[in-house]
Amino acid sequence: MLTGGNVNDTTMMTTVLEHIRVPRPTTGRPRIRPDRVIADKGYPSKANRAWLRARGIAATIPERDDQIAHRRKQPGRPIDFGDEQRTRYRGRNVVERCFNQLKRWRGIAMRSDKTARNYRAAISLAAALIWIKSDLG
Repeated sequence: MLTGGNVNDTTMMTTVLEHIRVPRPTTGRPRIRPDRVIADKGYPSKANRAWLRARGIAATIPERDDQIAHRRKQPGRPIDFGDEQRTRYRGRNVVERCFNQLKRWRGIAMRSDKTARNYRAAISLAAALIWIKSDLG
């Protein structure tokens, strides 16, 4: 999903997850619901957690410091982010490294393209060149 540069990630999480289609290794319809979502601190909101819970999707999303402080003031169940969750979250660095590779291209980092079509084309070109370079290296 491609949005304007001023749209925050939290509001787009459900839209992105609704468009996911993962092909099965054998025949059959593609999967449309992941078993688990691993996201960074930009995504924890009550709405996102409720949406995931309603669909039976497990979440590995650390809470922001302000949410932790607010939760301490009120009674309720804390969100457990123990050792098992931390181990799962370590895989998130692959996504962050991918973003960092793409943002080495100044035009992508600055979002200097005027149209969404051109921006998407720049991302596709950069991703293809990064893939080719990594495969040959």
